[in-house]
Order: sequence, then C-alpha cells, then structure tokens
Amino acid sequence: MRCPYCGGLDTQVKDSRPTEDAASIRRRRVCPDCAGRFTTFERVQLRDLLVVKKSGRRAPFDRDKLMRSVSLALRKRPVEEERIERLVSGVVRQLESQGDPEIPTRRIGELVMEGLKGVDAVAYVRFASVYRDFDAASDFHSVIEELAADASEADPDAPAPEGK
Repeated sequence: MRCPYCGGLDTQVKDSRPTEDAASIRRRRVCPDCAGRFTTFERVQLRDLLVVKKSGRRAPFDRDKLMRSVSLALRKRPVEEERIERLVSGVVRQLESQGDPEIPTRRIGELVMEGLKGVDAVAYVRFASVYRDFDAASDFHSVIEELAADASEADPDAPAPEGK
C-alpha cells in the first residue's frame, strides 16, 4: 500500500480489526519512511459491476462515487458516518447479489432512495431532487406528500402533516 504522505511503497500494518458490521477490515498503517499513519479498509468484492447509464453507455461501478452522493445528501444532517457506511454497504450487497452484473442507474437510485427513506427524510428529498431531476417546486411537494403518506401508513395514529 502506497503512503498517501510521501508515496513510499513499504507501509506496515500495525493493527487490523473488522468493522462493526463485519463487512470490511480496518487496517491502521504506518510508513517507515515518513512515520505517517493512515487507515485503509478492505472489502470483499463479489463481482465486477457495470453501471448502464441513461444514454446506454457502460461504466465500471464506483463505490466511492456512491458514497460521495449519499454523503452529499446527508450533509449537515445528524447521521453518524457509520450509519452512512452501512447504508452504502447494503446497497452494494444488493447490487452484487443480483444475477446481472450490468446495473441500470435507475436501480441504484431506487435502492439509495429506499435506504435514505429509513435514515433521514431531508436527505431523501435532497437525493430525490437530483435523482428525479426536479425542475419545479411542485416536484418537492409531491415527494413530501409521498413521505407523509408512507409515514401515516406506518403509524395510522400519527398526526397529519401541518397545512393539511
């Protein structure tokens, strides 16, 4: 593993332990050249996935890109980094367990929205606004109504949203 500080190739593992969800291994490393310390994560990859874009173009699946988009939706929200990691790992596991290695962007978006709905309603609306390409305020209103309807189905005794 190359040192992110000096570029040295001979880093040493000082500590290894599984993450809380046991889906990856966390390794603390140190560089003997510059004494820099850093952490790496090792995950199982079941197969190489290809993302099929709306244009039909295919690109390799990038877990880091998925993590960035979920983190952006959850920016400044009271959600622990560990919960974000579990959400992204869950989406990746669902994608890898499907039979087809070619995944349409629509499917990835649906899985992320499903996960965000259970984590944070504001992040869900943020992600939906980009994923569904909102172009009017009424688009936000319809997603918020959808969330309110889901909440009332889950808890029929809950009060109706304000303004109704």
